Amino acid sequence: MASIKDVAAGAEVSVATVSRVLNGHPSVRPDTRTRVMAAVEALGYRPNAVARSLRTQQTRTLGLVISDVLNPYFTELARSVEDEARAHGYSVIIGNADEQPALQDHHIRTLVDRRIDGLLVSPTDGGSPLMLDAVRAGVPMVFVDRWIPGVDVPVVRSDGRGAVRDLVAHLYAMGHRRLAIIAGPATTTTGSERVDAFREALAEHGLPLPDARIGHGDFQADSGRREATRLLALAEPPDVIFAADNLMALGAMDAIRAHGLRIPQDIALAAFDDIPWFVHTDPPITAIAQPTGELGRAAVRALIDRLEGREPRSAILPAELVIRRSCGEPPPAVRAAAAPAGPPPHASAPPPSPTPNRSNR
Repeated sequence: MASIKDVAAGAEVSVATVSRVLNGHPSVRPDTRTRVMAAVEALGYRPNAVARSLRTQQTRTLGLVISDVLNPYFTELARSVEDEARAHGYSVIIGNADEQPALQDHHIRTLVDRRIDGLLVSPTDGGSPLMLDAVRAGVPMVFVDRWIPGVDVPVVRSDGRGAVRDLVAHLYAMGHRRLAIIAGPATTTTGSERVDAFREALAEHGLPLPDARIGHGDFQADSGRREATRLLALAEPPDVIFAADNLMALGAMDAIRAHGLRIPQDIALAAFDDIPWFVHTDPPITAIAQPTGELGRAAVRALIDRLEGREPRSAILPAELVIRRSCGEPPPAVRAAAAPAGPPPHASAPPPSPTPNRSNR
């Protein structure tokens, strides 16, 4: 492989001049820059990234620790992070915590040891000692999707409260009165926030949320299946199961069908975290969609601001209710014909006219 000395000899300049050209230094004359780049091309010279990182203390690499790479939401988030980082000249190393705090810490330790320039993290819990140590040590970090209250780290996340309120108003208009939720872990901010938003929205309509109608899941399909089975066995089963993420919704769907019940004729199903699959299920699932791609891009921009000496800013982006067919909604053509002039502020489609309450079945 050609060395930087070979390039200097070929361009008849010093090694220091070649270095200035490769690093974009403005002091180099245009004709000299042209001659050096011609020698680089002719010799097939490639800068040694490891040596450069030792000189500059930068690797142009970001670490991303996500909660579950098999969750389509986090898969899309990782893709948007990688695309935005590449556009800024950075590479991304991804660690999958699999919703396990110990595995999350393993990835953080490994990435820091490998001298990544900064970290994007979706915390699996309320903050392990290792993560807090990394923050105190000054490791550039941004929380994305989830966050740790009280920790001074920029946060890029969505605000689902408005969309949850729209969902409950929509379900109430459909005639549903017994609503249940399968929540995520209370140790995560998204787990606790979504159940709180659901309870508050129900209270606005004078509807209770007894403990028996709160399922305790872990953002995995098995927990959605388990908690839906328990909810269906109640003396008064719910009219609607609202799963607080997409995988738990798919598990709940499995349980409903295993009991010989039909969606939405026998029980309705709604989900947080819309995914492309939901359009193709039978029926298509009414869901709350987060602006996943923009979350990933905004998180990368915030981290790069920190790395380049600018003030990084937190960002809160609105989620949106996407109305489909899993809660007893009429077909889209019927909805469109009956729609009022404008949609509610957070909903992607207006709610249909009320239908009879199926809670008396």
